[in-house]
Amino acid sequence: MNEITILTPAKINLSIDVTERLENGYHTVEMIMQSLDLCDTITVKKRPEGISIQCAQPYVPNDQRNVAWKAAEAFFSEYPHKAGAAITIEKRIPVSAGLAGGSTNAAGVLKALNKLYGSFFDAEGLVRLSKNLGSDVAFCLEGGTQLARGIGNELTRLPDLAGVHIVLIKPSFPVSTPWVYKNLKLSNLGERPDTSKLIGAVTDFDIHALAKGMRNVLESVTVRKYPELQRMMDHLLEYGALGSRMSGSGPTVFGLFETGGQADFATNHLLKNYQYVCHCQTIGKGE
Repeated sequence: MNEITILTPAKINLSIDVTERLENGYHTVEMIMQSLDLCDTITVKKRPEGISIQCAQPYVPNDQRNVAWKAAEAFFSEYPHKAGAAITIEKRIPVSAGLAGGSTNAAGVLKALNKLYGSFFDAEGLVRLSKNLGSDVAFCLEGGTQLARGIGNELTRLPDLAGVHIVLIKPSFPVSTPWVYKNLKLSNLGERPDTSKLIGAVTDFDIHALAKGMRNVLESVTVRKYPELQRMMDHLLEYGALGSRMSGSGPTVFGLFETGGQADFATNHLLKNYQYVCHCQTIGKGE
């Protein structure tokens, strides 16, 4: 096999709590992460040496700045034979959106290279390679529904929450994750999630309890600066969402819907006001 094509799913955060600021500037978190069927397509071809990346999407670098390139570098730094890769990325996940678009591409490159080159690394080895690529990459290697603790890298698998209808709205402006955490005040996080109750809702597949309990403390920074995000969440609720939150540090917001018909209805109406609206569904591990 000289070439492989795989899908790399986006993610949302069903909840985010920040528990501590560390001396090194990082924060400890407690969050529930969920994969979606909104996917990029990654094609990886063997080559004798070197790395190349091709992506037609504006603002996606085709060089060493791309985390997918860094993932290939990490792989080949420990692979014992001379080898290379030509990587093509077809983007469907919006860029700089809080949906792990870059991280899922990096995870996809690691998985694709490992399969192309004889499954040299086991699952733990791939997680180890991902450590310097971003905190979401380890989650994206398996996906599904997971609880993340520590700096986002201590993962616990939760029961799959597949088939839940989600509507995304992404505004035109980006949000810097480092800026959000720099301006986060632990004494003023607003209402924090009850993670244990949310895990129970996931386990019971109780989407009403889940929607009611979703919280994201990073909204205390991002929504304060960009109040239009709150209006987007309010619009999702007006069109039938059971609950609505911001994903990651933003700027994408999402609504959780009981049926596909309700999600389609909301999508069709919201497209009159917003340029990017997407109806998708949650998926389980490995889907």
